[in-house]
Amino acid sequence: MSFFLASLLIGIFATAVLDIWALLLNRIFGFGLPNWGMVGRWFAGLPKGQFIHHDGIAKAAPVANETAIGWFMHYAIGVLFAAVTLVWWFTSLLGKGLFAGIQPALPLYPALVVGWVTILCGWLILSPGMGNGIAHAKAANPTTPRLLNIAGHTVFGLAMWAGAKLVLRFF
Repeated sequence: MSFFLASLLIGIFATAVLDIWALLLNRIFGFGLPNWGMVGRWFAGLPKGQFIHHDGIAKAAPVANETAIGWFMHYAIGVLFAAVTLVWWFTSLLGKGLFAGIQPALPLYPALVVGWVTILCGWLILSPGMGNGIAHAKAANPTTPRLLNIAGHTVFGLAMWAGAKLVLRFF
């Protein structure tokens, strides 16, 4: 299997699991769902030099297809982080049989660490860029989105590990 295909399958799987997690939290506890339209609006502003929306992304002018852009970027970033995780695994397993046709056990920690790094990307790039401050500091109750981010991206890391085990087993 090619590196690209493995990254694609693992990234899509892990991102879909994260989305299912968000749906479960919404249905069980009433937490809001991510607004991928606003994320798409933010990404659409980047080529125009608009990185930070001090008044909040909701006050920015709507962009054509912003929801589709947001969903696409959500999954594209999931695939990118899956690729990073695969590189970590491959480099750490080079001498242990991975490329000799042997399927060594994939350690969990690289996937979890990468999952947790995605929290920092959201807190240090996306949240301030959308006008919410570093780590949601401008939110009415910043603790809630912070805890949801930690839990969700832990689920993402676990799903990358599980997805990799499935992909390497069946392909």
